[in-house]
Formats: sequence, structure tokens, C-alpha cells
Amino acid sequence: MKDIAIRVDNLSKIYKLYHKPTDRLKETLGMKVPVREHYALNNVSFDVYKGETVGIIGTNGSGKSTILKIITGVLNPSGGDVTVNGRISALLELGAGFNMEYSGLENVYLNGTMIGFSREEIDARLDAILSFADIGDFIYQPVKTYSSGMFVRLAFAVAINIEPEILIVDEALSVGDVFFQAKCYRKFEDFKKMGKTILFVSHDLGSISKYCDRVVLLNQGVKMDEGAPKAMVDLYKRLLVHQEEEAREAAEEKEEKAEEPVLQVQGGCWKDSLVTNPEVLEYGEKQAEVVDFAVMDQSGRITNTVEKGTKFTIRMKVAFREKVEDPIFAYTLKDLKGTEITGTNTMFEKVNVDTQNPGDIREITFVQQMDLQGGEYLISFGCTGYRDGEFHVYHRLYDACNITVVSVKNTVGYYDMNSKVTVE
Repeated sequence: MKDIAIRVDNLSKIYKLYHKPTDRLKETLGMKVPVREHYALNNVSFDVYKGETVGIIGTNGSGKSTILKIITGVLNPSGGDVTVNGRISALLELGAGFNMEYSGLENVYLNGTMIGFSREEIDARLDAILSFADIGDFIYQPVKTYSSGMFVRLAFAVAINIEPEILIVDEALSVGDVFFQAKCYRKFEDFKKMGKTILFVSHDLGSISKYCDRVVLLNQGVKMDEGAPKAMVDLYKRLLVHQEEEAREAAEEKEEKAEEPVLQVQGGCWKDSLVTNPEVLEYGEKQAEVVDFAVMDQSGRITNTVEKGTKFTIRMKVAFREKVEDPIFAYTLKDLKGTEITGTNTMFEKVNVDTQNPGDIREITFVQQMDLQGGEYLISFGCTGYRDGEFHVYHRLYDACNITVVSVKNTVGYYDMNSKVTVE
């Protein structure tokens, strides 16, 4: 039987919600006030075995960070028990125990002591910590003089280099610049190869799929399911568009990949099954209007999440209010900084569209391979054209929704060259 590193048994955390700030004070004075209980966690149970990497995923407010804080002793539970067998290092709120008046070096010893190390043990790890942080002579300066980048580098270096038996990580791997992030991920992989126990919370589904042996899915404070990363990520994708029951059925079924995607939507508009931008920017003359759109994965399911290396589909529906000659239908993908990464239109693809009349509706489908790196992107839709030799924008929807690309292998830049490598 496997040794248990962490046991979470019927864990609950209840917060009292007051109508007014003064109600909290009144209650402490023994007065009766109206109060509502909110379950951040409700009877959650799971085990983490020694040497295992377990991920926790879920929508915002599902209790992911709360459960880690209870395991690490930052919060007390309202009910249930947590058993931990092994020394923990937690990457939760980096630098939370730092004294801003102390130097970086003094904070290294302060944090090490708080974790439970003797001065001799910290001395033995000091070179590794300073090398990892790589902040030079600033280590002798007060932390209050550090840039935010230097601060998180040192905090991460202290937490990651004490060689714990159990590592707990909450969205802390993407700190600092890209080079430091790469160093953090290498250290994370080293921990995994050394057989350390890792409990990992992240919204980065690519990292969850790549590193985890098993995944626990939380939803509104309740454990919805646990199992293989791929099945749980698929279930989570359904949760994002409020398709819980359909998600459960899909997670239990054997995955079958369709030859060609078939649009799946349960009534209403396609976009109702997506997480869309509530502040979408639109403009145009409105002779034609983009009235609906969809992003579909390789199995034809409407979703904001697409796996890198798979075929996916973009669809848009355009209604014509007036006569429009030779309309052009387009989409564009941008990164979160607003840089246009890629896109195409029916003119580039040499797809000619006849003259459209009032009342006509056209559905346009773009099918392609997802070769963008893992990350977040924004998609825009448009219908344009030329009239009397002049370019006209009939309708554009800017940043209509996001696309999350899940990847277990990223290369340099925006997209993957899909190189085939041989070494002789």
C-alpha cells in the first residue's frame, strides 16, 4: 500500500458574511445580527501519496487556495481534518514572512528559521539560494529597496531551495522574467524527478497536463471529481461554460475523435456556450452584422480551450441588412498585449462570396491546426468589403472572446515550427 503524504478528510471552511461591517462588531459584543454562511470548502476529501504530483483545478472561488492554506496551517478549518507526513515548503504568497527593514540575507535566515531550519542547515543551503535568486550585492541591502522582480526572485529562491519532502505550489511558477521562469520550471521538474511529493494549483492547464499524475477538480467548494489529468481538464473545460452534467458524461465516456468537427450546441446562440467579453468593442456601418460566433475543438464541442497540435474550428454567422457585393469574412488572433499574431479572411483564402441581399444569413467556417504556443489569446471577427473601389467595414467585433491554448510542449516565439529532429 502506498504511503500517504497528505490526507484531506471531510474538510470544510465556512465564512460568515455580514450585511454591514458594523454587524461583525455587534456579534462580538453578543448582539444578534443577520449573518449568512458561505462554504469556501464543503466536505472535501482526497489523498496525496508520497512521490506523487497532484494538481488541483477549478473555477475562481472553488476553494483551491483555501485548501492549500489549511494544509500549510495558514488557515484553520471549520470542520474535518488534515494529516501531513513530511516537511512542507509552500509557494503561496511569496515573501509573506519578509521584514522589509531587514536585508535580503537577514530575511533568508529569518524565513529559514520560521520554516524550522537551524542556522547550520541554512548555511549549508545559502550558496544555492543566492545563486538561484541571482540578485548580486543587493542581497546585503534592505528588502524595501528591491524592485518587485528582485523581491519575488529572492522569496522564490528561499522557498524552493530548502529541499522539502512536500512542495505546495499556488500559481507561483510564473514569477520574474522569462529566464527566471524557465529556471523555476527546471527546479520544479527536478523536484518531480527526485520523487518529492508535489501539490500543485494552477490555471495553466498545460502545466497541469504535463506535470501531474492525478488531478482533483473543485467546483464551488465541493470536490466534483478526481482522476487522470486529461479527463479532469476536459471536465473543467465544460465547467467553464456551465455544462456540468454533460461534462460528467463526457469524462466517463471513452474519447472518440471525429474525422470532421460537428457543431454541438444546445439551443440558443453558439456564443452562449462560450465565455465572452462583456465589454466587446464593435463598430461598422452595419449593412452586415456578425450575429453569432463559435470556437470548436477537434471533437466539435464549443469551448474557449483548444489543445495545441489539434485541429480546431472558428465559425461566424453574418446577417445582411442591405445589399452587399463580394463581402469579406475575417478573424484575427491577438495576444493579451494586443499584438496581432495571426488571422485570415475569405479574400486571402481565395474564397469568393457572391452578392448578398437583405435578409440573407451566411455561416462561415475556418478549419485549421492549432500551432500557437500555450497561453491566452483574444479573437476578433469581422465582415468587410469594397464598394465603388473603397474599403468599407460593415461590422467588427474586437476581442469577442478568449482562446486558451493548452500545451505540454512550447518552443520559442508565438508558434511552433513542428520541427522533426534527428541526432546521429
